[in-house]
Amino acid sequence: KYNATSYGDMTLAITTLEAFAGMWINAFIISVVCIGWVKKKTLNSNEKILLLLGCSRFCFLCFSWIYCSFSITYPNYLYVQLTFQLIVFFQSFFTCSNLWVSACLCVFYCIKIASFRNRFFVYLKVRIDRMVPWLLLASMLSPLAIGIIAYDMADTELSKNHISTGQGNFSTVSGKMDKHFFQTYFICGFGFVTSFIAVICSALLLVFSLWRHKRRMQKNSVNSLSMDAHIKAMKSILSFFITYSINFIILILSLIPSTKEEIYVALLSLLYLYAFPGVHSLILIFSNPKLEKTLLEILSCVKCKVCMR
Repeated sequence: KYNATSYGDMTLAITTLEAFAGMWINAFIISVVCIGWVKKKTLNSNEKILLLLGCSRFCFLCFSWIYCSFSITYPNYLYVQLTFQLIVFFQSFFTCSNLWVSACLCVFYCIKIASFRNRFFVYLKVRIDRMVPWLLLASMLSPLAIGIIAYDMADTELSKNHISTGQGNFSTVSGKMDKHFFQTYFICGFGFVTSFIAVICSALLLVFSLWRHKRRMQKNSVNSLSMDAHIKAMKSILSFFITYSINFIILILSLIPSTKEEIYVALLSLLYLYAFPGVHSLILIFSNPKLEKTLLEILSCVKCKVCMR
């Protein structure tokens, strides 16, 4: 027999571990970028995107963990007027901003690294550094617009239906709400699909460009160090593409109301959604020489202190 209490406790415990691990990883990225900003008095385009991405993911994990904790322990206090609308707004905003800034990073890497002779692509490559602030602004304004629309739809539907939550667990209460907020889910799904299209196009173009460049180097017998660098870049892009694709599929599935028979699928989806911001940020750390070097230095210092004890 399904035990709702055990399920809630297990979900809360695992999501707490994942959320705090992801927050620490993204806090590390934010700290390193900000320290470099203070020292150099400036940020390059890559660092601007990483800083905003780290902040976006940190806020996303923090809000999602608080929401998950209260929805499991005190669901009745969340699904009421104003509180629920604010939850819908912030959940839509943080989720979409996380995906949009990730897509912005992938587009930036594609334009910066890929080598195509198309005039439009060359134009973008020359002006990409000037375009980054506008891309970041768009990646925040679009989720804000989606959040406002979701808030308005949630307010309208909640007022019309006036659903009484009563007593019960999170899955029961959210199941009642899912029937009345299809339009809100559709708006969020549109944001997910748009960012995913940008990621898939950028990743495929970049992989094709790197693969073509790798073949040229093999024909010209270029040194192995350059070959290793391009192979490492291809692996990084492919790993990002795979993790982002899985995250996109699970996000779409999470918009479909789960039945009791699908509760374990919902649990696995929830666990992956919490794991993605930390896992992908780790990929970014080990793909960035500065971040990787700083992390290894910190780990080596911690290891030395532990050995001395």
